[in-house]
Amino acid sequence: MAAISIFDILKIGVGPSSSHTLGPWRAAQRAVRRWEELGLFDSIVAVQVDLYGSLAKTGRGHMTDVAVMLGLSNEDPVTCRTAAMPTMIEAIRRSQTITLGGRRPIRFDPAADCRFNSRISLPLHPNALTFTAVLADGSTHPETYYSVGGGFIVQEGESDQGGSPVTLPFPIESARDLLGHCDAHGLTVPEVVWRNELAWRTPEEIRRGLGAIWATMKDCVFRGCHTGGVLPGGLGVVRRAAALSNGMLGSASLPDVDSWLEAIRTSRPAFQQTLAWVSCFALAVNEENAAFGRVVTAPTNGAAGVIPAVLLHYLCFCGGDESGVEPFLLTSAEIGSVIKKGATISAAMGGCQAEIGVSSAMAAAGLTQCLGGSAAQVAMAAEIALEHHLGLTCDPVAGLVQIPCIERNTMGAIKAITASTLALASEPADAKIPLDAAIRSMWSTALDMNAKYKETAEGGLALQIAVNVTEC
Repeated sequence: MAAISIFDILKIGVGPSSSHTLGPWRAAQRAVRRWEELGLFDSIVAVQVDLYGSLAKTGRGHMTDVAVMLGLSNEDPVTCRTAAMPTMIEAIRRSQTITLGGRRPIRFDPAADCRFNSRISLPLHPNALTFTAVLADGSTHPETYYSVGGGFIVQEGESDQGGSPVTLPFPIESARDLLGHCDAHGLTVPEVVWRNELAWRTPEEIRRGLGAIWATMKDCVFRGCHTGGVLPGGLGVVRRAAALSNGMLGSASLPDVDSWLEAIRTSRPAFQQTLAWVSCFALAVNEENAAFGRVVTAPTNGAAGVIPAVLLHYLCFCGGDESGVEPFLLTSAEIGSVIKKGATISAAMGGCQAEIGVSSAMAAAGLTQCLGGSAAQVAMAAEIALEHHLGLTCDPVAGLVQIPCIERNTMGAIKAITASTLALASEPADAKIPLDAAIRSMWSTALDMNAKYKETAEGGLALQIAVNVTEC
C-alpha cells in the first residue's frame, strides 16, 4: 500500500456512516471534478446515481442518497451547515433539479434518479456506486467508485492505495515495522509518526490539523451531552447522553465545552461514575453521528465515539493535560493505519470488528502512550483490544447506525481502557500473540464471516426487532 497519513484515518465529516455517507459524498464530489477534467461538465443535462450491494441495502438508513445529493451540489462535509441540510434536500426533491458543482442547475429527480440496486453487487467491494452523466446529445458517461471504509474511496480501475504517494523516512506496513523503527532509533511511536507526517505537511500544518480534529471531537461530545430528544430514522431511539450527564453533574448551565470538562474533572467521581462518564462521552458522539451531526471519523463514523471517550478519560480522570492530545492522536491513528493495511476498516468487508474493534485498539494504544508505556506496550494494548473484538458482527437494525452501534462505542471505550491497564502491567516479551498476528486473524475472520453480518441488516440483531422505518 501507499503511505497513509494520520489525516486519512482521522477525518472531519458528517454522520451517520463513513462508508455509507462520507465515502459516497466524497465520491460525488470526485465524479463532478472528473467530468470537469474530461470537458463534459457544461454538456451535462442530468445525472443518475446507482447504488449497489451494501450501499443499496442500508443506504436509506445511512442517508447515502442525501450524501450523494449534497456532494453533487458541491457542499463539503467539513464545512457545510448541518442544520441547513434538510432544507437543501427538500429543495432538490421539490424542484427535481440539482445545482451540479454548485454552479449549474440540471435535471435530478431523487425518486427516479437515485436507484437502490440491492440485488446487485459489483466485484471489487460491497460498497459501490455509479454516477452517470447524461449529456445534451443524449450520450452518457458513467463513473464508478467504491467506498472502501473509513471515508476512503477508490475509482474503478484504481487500487486501494490509501493516501498520496510520498517517500517516508520510516516506512510502515506492519506493527513489526513500527516497533523496529522505534527500537532502532530510540524513538517513541508518536515521534516516528510525527517525522513521517512531515513528508506531507509542515509542523504548523500538522499541529493545526490535530487541533481541528480535537476541537471537533470535544464540540461533538459537548453537543451530544446537551441535546435530548429522539433520534431520526423511525426507530424512536431516545438520546441518553444528556440525561446521563445531567444526572451526574446537575443541570447547571456551563457556557462552553472547556468549562464543562473542568467541572467534570473537579467533581472527583468514584469508579462507578468514572465508568458512567466514559460511556456518556461515547454515547454523546454517536448520538450526534446518528443525527447527521459533525464528527471525526476515527477510523469510521460508526466507531467515532471510542477515541474521544478514552482521550477524555485520560484528561479528566488520569491527571492528563492537553499536551497529551497530540501523542494520543498520532499513536492511535498509526495503529488504525497499520490495521487498514493488514486487514480492513470497512464493516461491509469485515463486520463490526473492523470498526469498533479497530477503534478500541487505536484508543488503547493512544492511552498507553500517554500513560508512559513503551512502544512494545502500546502495540500490546492494541493487540489486546483487537483480540477481544474478533468476530464482532455488523447487524444494524433497519440499516441505521443506532442499534447496536451507539452502545457498542461505550463497550469499545471500556475495553480500550482495560487493554491499556493490562498492557502497562505486563511484559510484552511474555505475550504470545503479537499485534500483526491479531490483525491477520481479524482479516481471516472477516473472510470467513457470512455476508449477512457485514452491514447488510440481513442478520443478527437486525432480524430481532420488527420495525416500520419512516424515511427521513
